[in-house]
Amino acid sequence: MLSRALVGFALLLHVNCKLAPVVTLNDGNLMPAFGLGTWLGTTPSGSLAPVENDEVQRAVEVAIDAGYRHIDTAAIYSTEEQVGVAVRNKIKQGVIKREDIFITTKLWNDHHAREDVPKGLDSSLRKLGMEYVDLYLIHFPFGTYPNMTDDHTDYLDTWRGMIELKERGLTRSVGVSNFNVAMLERLAAETGVVPTVLQVEISLTIQQPSLLAYCRAHNISVVGYTPFGTLFLHNKTAPPPRVDSPELVAIAQRHYKTVPQIVLRYVYELGVTPIPKSVKKSRIEQNLDIFDFELSEEERQQLSSYDQNYRSLDLSLWKHHPYYPFEQ
Repeated sequence: MLSRALVGFALLLHVNCKLAPVVTLNDGNLMPAFGLGTWLGTTPSGSLAPVENDEVQRAVEVAIDAGYRHIDTAAIYSTEEQVGVAVRNKIKQGVIKREDIFITTKLWNDHHAREDVPKGLDSSLRKLGMEYVDLYLIHFPFGTYPNMTDDHTDYLDTWRGMIELKERGLTRSVGVSNFNVAMLERLAAETGVVPTVLQVEISLTIQQPSLLAYCRAHNISVVGYTPFGTLFLHNKTAPPPRVDSPELVAIAQRHYKTVPQIVLRYVYELGVTPIPKSVKKSRIEQNLDIFDFELSEEERQQLSSYDQNYRSLDLSLWKHHPYYPFEQ
C-alpha cells in the first residue's frame, strides 16, 4: 500500500510512452510523481560539473518522448536554457503543450533579499523562455553574496518574496529545498503559507523517516534528489549498498527489473517523487519504468535497513551559517 493518495495511475499514452501518476499539492495544483533531474553533479575537485554541448537539451527531449512530464532545474545548474529549448522543441513538434509539462526551478542563494527574489525568477524565466514556472523553490535556507560570503537575510523574508511571485502568477506553486522541520514550521507559523513541496536528498542511505512523517502530516509533498545516493560510487568510505550488492540484485531479479529501478520504486513507495538525473537515453527510459510492480514488505524492510543518515552531497562549506539546516 502506498503512503499517499494518488490521482490517476500509470497511463499508457502511446507505444513506449508512459505517464507517471500525479499528486495533488496543498494548493490544488497537480505535480507528476516522477521527474527528470538536470543537475549534473560535481567534479572530483568539488566544483559543479560543466554542461557540455547540448546533452541536457537532448536528455530532456528524450525524457518527454518517453513520457516524463516533470523536469527539474535550477539557476545554479546552468541547464535552464537547454531545458527551455527542449520543451519548446517538443511543443513545436506537437508532442506536448506547455500546460502538459511541469517545470521546477530554484532561487539561488545570492537572491535571498526580498526585493531580489523577483530578479532571480525573472532571470530563470528568460533563460527558460517561459512566462511562468510550475514550481519555484528556495534552493537553500541560507543566503550568500556573489563572492560566496554569508548573507544573513532571514529566509522568512525570502519566503515572503516567493509568495508574492505566486500571487503575480509567475509561478503556479512555491516551495523550499533543503529546509528542516523547524524551518518549515516557522514559515507556516509566520506567514500562514505552507510550502507545497520540500525537495531534499532521499536515497537508501538517507531516508529521513521523521522528516517524511512530518511532511505527510502537514500535506507537504516531498521530492527526492540524488535518489541513487552511493549506489554507483567507487569510494570505499561511503556506506553500502552498491549497484552490485547481492541483496539488491536478488530483489531486482525477482521483479525482472534493474537495481536502479528497485531503488526508484522504493523511494516512490516512501511517498517521495524521485527526480533521477541522466543524459543517456536507455537509462532515462528505464528509470521511468517502475509503475508496473510493487515491493513486498520483506523487500521494503531490507531496503530500509540501509538508512544511515549519510548525505552524498557535502555542504559543510556553509555549516557555520546561522541558517545551515543540517546536523552539525
